[in-house]
This record gives sequence, structure tokens and C-alpha cells, in this order.
Amino acid sequence: MKENDSYHRRSIRLPGYDYSEPGDYFITMVTHEREHLFGEFVDGEMRLSTEGEIVRDCWLATPTIRPNVELGAFVVMPNHFHAIVTIADQPVGAYCHTPLQNENRKFRSPSQTLGAIVRGLKGATTKRINDSRGTPEFPVWQRNYYEHIIQSDEEYETIAAYIASNPDNWASDKEFS
Repeated sequence: MKENDSYHRRSIRLPGYDYSEPGDYFITMVTHEREHLFGEFVDGEMRLSTEGEIVRDCWLATPTIRPNVELGAFVVMPNHFHAIVTIADQPVGAYCHTPLQNENRKFRSPSQTLGAIVRGLKGATTKRINDSRGTPEFPVWQRNYYEHIIQSDEEYETIAAYIASNPDNWASDKEFS
């Protein structure tokens, strides 16, 4: 192993796959050092902290910034976030399949890959959380994220049910709790 190789992580993405491809994706993002930052369970119910509300609100704003993105099931947990995101076909204009520009959008043509969607969410939430806590440049998220390409309606329903039941399984989840 070369000295610089120790600084490069192996990619967990599917080699050669175009992550801007229309389809359904399951994503999981975990807080830095698995800190219970986004809330806590009280009497079996997830109560979001201010930071958890920021994650929820930024996620719900995603389709405003990226109109080809549709949100499926999602859950904000004390130290992680699960979601299904759908990348839809880009609406195209009359000239060379150029995507239509929405004049009301704050940003021009953000990248439409799954990685850009996650990067945008992590960036926006980190900035807002750190601004609210007065902790500039403090890490909120672990590096990277888990993704899974959903390949059937049955798989979509199974993952949506997993997300919906995640709060019920919190106490017995050895990976996260």
C-alpha cells in the first residue's frame, strides 16, 4: 500500500451506475460519531430537537430546489435519517432536450445526482444547525452515506415499511441506539 492510499476510502457506490438516472433510492445518513443530536424518544414517541426539526424542514424543501425530486417515506431518528427519494425525468424544453429553467428557483440548475441531493441536504442542515448552536464548522454528519437502488414496487413497499417501523424498533436497534 502506498502512503497516500491510506487516505482514500473505497467507494460504496455501484461502479458505472449513473446516479442521476430516474428511479427510487433508499438513503441513510448518520450523525458524526452517532451523536443523538436530532431528538429523543419520550414514552415511545420520537420528539425532534431543534436540530431534528432543521433536518426535517430541509428535507421537505428539497423538491423546491430540485423540481425533479420527489420525496417518499422518511424518518428523522436521534442519530440518523432514512429516506426514499425519487429522481424523476427532467422536464425538457423545446431545444435539444435542455432542462426547463424555473425562474422562481433561488439556485440555477443544481446537479441532479443522488450524491448532489445528499450533499445539498448535509450542507444546508450543517450550516443551519451550526448557526443555531453557535458552533461554526462543527461536524454534524458522518462522512459518506448509505444508498440502495430500489428495483421493484415490492422492494419499495418493504423499505417504506422499514422506515415507518424504525421508531418502533429503536430500543432494540443495536446498530444505531
